[in-house]
Amino acid sequence: MSRDALCAMRELIQIDIGKRGLAADPTRNLINAFPDDFAHTCEDLAGHPKTFLAIVTGFYIPTAQPPAGETDGPLGAVFLARALGPLGIRTAVLTDQFCASAVEAGLRECGLESEVPLAVLPDYAASQRLTPARYWQHFQDGVLAAPTHLLAIERVGPSHTLESLQQQTAESQGETILDFCDKVSDEHLDRCHTMRGRDITEHMSPAHWLFEEARRRGIATIGIGDGGNEIGMGRIPWQVIRRNIPGGGVVACRVATDRLIVAGISNWGAYGLAAGLWHLRDRRPPANLFNPDMEQQILQRMVEAGPLVDGVSGLKTATVDGCSFDTYGKVLTSLSGIICKSA
Repeated sequence: MSRDALCAMRELIQIDIGKRGLAADPTRNLINAFPDDFAHTCEDLAGHPKTFLAIVTGFYIPTAQPPAGETDGPLGAVFLARALGPLGIRTAVLTDQFCASAVEAGLRECGLESEVPLAVLPDYAASQRLTPARYWQHFQDGVLAAPTHLLAIERVGPSHTLESLQQQTAESQGETILDFCDKVSDEHLDRCHTMRGRDITEHMSPAHWLFEEARRRGIATIGIGDGGNEIGMGRIPWQVIRRNIPGGGVVACRVATDRLIVAGISNWGAYGLAAGLWHLRDRRPPANLFNPDMEQQILQRMVEAGPLVDGVSGLKTATVDGCSFDTYGKVLTSLSGIICKSA
């Protein structure tokens, strides 16, 4: 019964509501690349005796007036902190300065400001004076301990290079490299991009260093994304992202995680993960947890405090990825229904 419920949750959060092309190719796509990762992630987090989940989020929208962080990601991070605490799972949140006020406001709205550490990552310029090991130490000092799991939600990561492509897969490698060289010019190598291909590398702290360091230290890593350019998407072959996502060849992230949750909206991935944990712990969530009205209230506070903007419209509104909140919030209600039905 557990796997059936987890499968239902995964299918719900993977609806491509923004028509990004997550499954444009019915044979090989982002949705069917690693279908078991969602269940495995839920089971791993639920089964660990002392889970401490560090959550990295924040995505810069350069076209907003003024430029700001987007609503997808930070809201999901705050939800995970709100949802996992009652299950005895510790969390911490890491983000850039441009998202810190919003996350702080979200945690405060939930009464978690003194319980959940919030660490601000060094900006791009400051990071260039650090080694990845020193960057990791800055992170660990900020969250007060080493995590058992490190999760990125809607966190952009650097694009592929010839070296990363060669390391990723031996399948049709010669053909893939020729295709890569044809589609991706040198100035787009190892850079962080928006879905529209804008280079935002120098506006983002290099949080991918944390995931590379975590793998060296044996710390489990998880990625949640919805477009191919996020940390974790390096788990999917570059050719798969190129063939499914418009402009995917340029923006595809090279950084892999141990597990990857692909969602129609990244925040939905957070909701699904939390629902899976409540289900596996055989607990019924309180009425205000998977509650769209409560979630919209928290988002409104975060938008005002950030500010945050909708990543699609670029506007300072309490919406996510151009989706009306009525439609967006139905996922919460449906996930709650699955938990209650399977309890």
